[in-house]
Amino acid sequence: MSCFSSADESAHYGFSVCMLLQQYREQLGWGSAPVVELGTGDASAIADVVAGLPGLRIRSYDISAESVTAARENIARRGVADRYTVELGDFFDQADAAGGEPVSTAISNPPYIPAPDRDILMPELWGGVRGNDLTVQLLKAGYDHVVTAVASYADPVTTLSTAADLGYRVVNFLAMGLDYGPYSSEPKVRAQIRRIVDEGRGWAGDDEYMVAVALFTRDPGIPGDRADQLLRALQLPA
Repeated sequence: MSCFSSADESAHYGFSVCMLLQQYREQLGWGSAPVVELGTGDASAIADVVAGLPGLRIRSYDISAESVTAARENIARRGVADRYTVELGDFFDQADAAGGEPVSTAISNPPYIPAPDRDILMPELWGGVRGNDLTVQLLKAGYDHVVTAVASYADPVTTLSTAADLGYRVVNFLAMGLDYGPYSSEPKVRAQIRRIVDEGRGWAGDDEYMVAVALFTRDPGIPGDRADQLLRALQLPA
């Protein structure tokens, strides 16, 4: 097991989370309650966010012991260990069982590599057959607000329709184009991406795709309904 690192994607994720949390600080209420995170990775991107947003507290969970070790080192190096904690284990088993303060906001840059099975170069990046298993599972977990990455080749059509069925709206998002890396380029992954694209449920170029970090909410007091704009940003018809 190894730790995944992608400088472009991590920077985009961290910047987007920072912008969305900062812009919607009052509505999300994270100044008075912690945020939970599904999947920590090496924590460098979000540790920078915590360092830059005084008052932000995050409880994070990751199933990789190596990632947890690296994350704790990066968090300590940035001096935010008092506000950013990481636990080894399954997010869905532990996040709501931790007790204490109520949590209404979850963030994640979930694994989203689509493939017929998890026998890929880095199994920890497998997002299910369509790439969106963990994203959909997070939306179904019942948080009022979810900030998550949505990849254009991981069946965003189903992700957004599921979100709508669960009462979520896309308040806002930041999108960026990314080039295929070694994990997206693996032949069986490429073939699965092409199937999703051919079905009209995703988009990818020859060696590129889009990733957006979006804020979903079920709070009627927060304005915004940009699901159609998000689909267009992911190069799909609304």
